[in-house]
Amino acid sequence: MASYDSDSSGGDEGNYEATNILLGYASKEPTDDTVSQLGGHPTWLEPATSPSGALAKCKVCNDLMVLLLQLNGDMPDHFPGHERRLYLFNCKRRTCKRKEGSIRALRGVKHTRVEQSRFKTVKEKSSTATSPPSAHQGIGDSLFGTKSSSTSNKSPANPFSTSTAATTDSNPFSKPQDSFPPISSFAAKAPQRPVFTEDLPASFASKAKISTSSPSTSSAQISVAHEPWPALDAFPPAYPSYYLDADYETLDALPEPAIPTPTVDLDEGGSSAAGGGGGGKEDKDAFESTIDRTFQRFADRLAQNPLQVLRYEYRGTPLLYSKTDAVGTRLVPHHGNEGGKVTTTRAGGSGMPNCMNCGAERGFELQLTSQAIAELEVDEMSLEGMEWGTIIVGVCSRDCQASGVGVDEVGYVEEWVGVQWEEVAGKR
Repeated sequence: MASYDSDSSGGDEGNYEATNILLGYASKEPTDDTVSQLGGHPTWLEPATSPSGALAKCKVCNDLMVLLLQLNGDMPDHFPGHERRLYLFNCKRRTCKRKEGSIRALRGVKHTRVEQSRFKTVKEKSSTATSPPSAHQGIGDSLFGTKSSSTSNKSPANPFSTSTAATTDSNPFSKPQDSFPPISSFAAKAPQRPVFTEDLPASFASKAKISTSSPSTSSAQISVAHEPWPALDAFPPAYPSYYLDADYETLDALPEPAIPTPTVDLDEGGSSAAGGGGGGKEDKDAFESTIDRTFQRFADRLAQNPLQVLRYEYRGTPLLYSKTDAVGTRLVPHHGNEGGKVTTTRAGGSGMPNCMNCGAERGFELQLTSQAIAELEVDEMSLEGMEWGTIIVGVCSRDCQASGVGVDEVGYVEEWVGVQWEEVAGKR
């Protein structure tokens, strides 16, 4: 993500800057993305294979929930041969608001044989590399029996796009494009910064121990008792449905918050000049101490693209609404948050919890913004609506499959949701 800090005073260096964040916008008009949607009813990777009905229920009241978001999550460069779809559900009951478990996230996934053939091909190549390496052969060639290629520098595809050219050449193991379902408009726009497995931070590459082994052998894997998915008329009324359009975030330079101008009290006589000089610094210190910098950064950032309902950056950094609530204190490192950085390490409980299905670490993928509330509740007359500032979703870094689900079968895994509730007026 491009560097940005609403507290900095970098001057007018250009009119704007682009980041690696993809923003989603609600649209009543059809877009190139035929899968992703805000509100409405969910559609599954395979119509005949739905999640367990237990995943449709609020953890607080056990009532059925309604769809907030459905997102096409296909990422051929990160997870070749995986079909992915992400879902967010919300409980509409007023008594469940602000309670953990009233908002849940699911990841639908199908591991196809493309993934299996990838590992088979690597194994076959390594077994045939019996001759000693030549003087000009690289260490990678001698170890894996492969030749260097410029394709290793290609950018991975982001799951929000329409163009498929970026993914066709970068995945030599994939099937022809027409054998896969259409890629969403959030899926083909390549990020401006390539991310490769070998270049991942330690929190993902070393601690998650990404390998070719099947996650089904992990002791951390859990199973959900399968219940039939309830009939459509059993659910509460759905939110209105919107298509999603995507574009990269651009930012204008922001000024610092205005500091109160020091005043001079003429009644103080000769001491007014000295008092006024010291008052300026004191006023500035007092003013800055009252600013919630995390929320100010959040508000300033969203104000530049106020209609955004979704922020997406796989393995990126969420934009925090607060660093003092349960989610903020969990994600913000204890050594400071001036740069707004968030880790997913296990140390000190400062990151997202590991995947409950396979034990791998989780990483940030997306967050909903409060503009989504305005869109989803546009027809609501009651004042008892949703009250969150942002919803953060963390997903398994291995994109693991559900227990007992085989190759070419669809499974559904629950993922981590961090809800930062809207702060009550007067408490900020």
